[in-house]
Amino acid sequence: MDISHTHSDNKTASASHCPLCDSQQIEPLSNRNREGTPLRTVICLDCGLVWSDPFPHDPRAFYENEYRLAYKSSYQPKAKHVYRAGQVALTRHQKIKPLIRSPQTLLDVGVGGGEFAYLMKALGHAVSGIEPNLGYANYAKTQYDLNLQIGFLQDAQFADNSFDVITIWHVLEHTEDPLQVLSKLGSWLKPQGTLVVEVPNIEAVCQSPKSTFHDAHLFNFNLASLSKMAERAGLSTQQHLLSADGGNLTVFFNKADSAITASDWHLPGNAEMIKQIVLNHTPFRHYSSLAPYLRFARRVFRNIGEFKATRTSKDNKSLLDTLYSQILKSV
Repeated sequence: MDISHTHSDNKTASASHCPLCDSQQIEPLSNRNREGTPLRTVICLDCGLVWSDPFPHDPRAFYENEYRLAYKSSYQPKAKHVYRAGQVALTRHQKIKPLIRSPQTLLDVGVGGGEFAYLMKALGHAVSGIEPNLGYANYAKTQYDLNLQIGFLQDAQFADNSFDVITIWHVLEHTEDPLQVLSKLGSWLKPQGTLVVEVPNIEAVCQSPKSTFHDAHLFNFNLASLSKMAERAGLSTQQHLLSADGGNLTVFFNKADSAITASDWHLPGNAEMIKQIVLNHTPFRHYSSLAPYLRFARRVFRNIGEFKATRTSKDNKSLLDTLYSQILKSV
């Protein structure tokens, strides 16, 4: 068996309780990160939530100063990062297009380099943002003149019922208390507003098995566990999208019609399903499929496109302006 995926019959191996359902029926799911160094990942047997226990770092110190250097080797985005993020911003715009047919008040949580927030601002929406990483936040604020709070969502200050749309793209899995985060975001939503959450899908098998768990992702969700956590935070699931390769899960939430009362937050069978997917996703099965080779080919073509686009651009803002020009002409 792959060393990164180990199973134990000790159902109380962790002293922690589940952040979603409060269960203490927890067992290890993996003991290695994608670099092959120790990272203890556990799963709740009663609801299927997966998380790092203990956390591999102090989340605040890590995301404020170290995260971008660790994963991008840069304190501020390089041209290739801007172009790549700009393309992603266009796909995200397509996902939320039905929500923003008229000017909206929009909050983007985890602005990063500012590419998505800049696109939404250029499309005429009243955009606010939050970003904790100092290098990227200062870059986004000055480069695109964004209305941006530099810091963590937990410390951000907005009035209740402030936003028509809140987006949080690939951020929730990085937070130390996702239930608190969802509750706070729900309070900032207008009564008929929509919260859009995108996270990696723990059920995905498109990536190498050794890449399933890594230090930056403190929590791992599937549709059932994310929807249940949102329900506990006072939200209701409206619809969801799954990326073509199954790797990304996008879920649309509204405020619940009535107050959430004490309930059973368990999800029978969810943990067993996730365990089977993770433990059966072996290197042999992965590399016997087309997925890794298609992934490699897409990466090669992406790199070629990035090189062509960035070598002729005078600066990063001009790079985005060119990339966004067609969609901006259509409004």
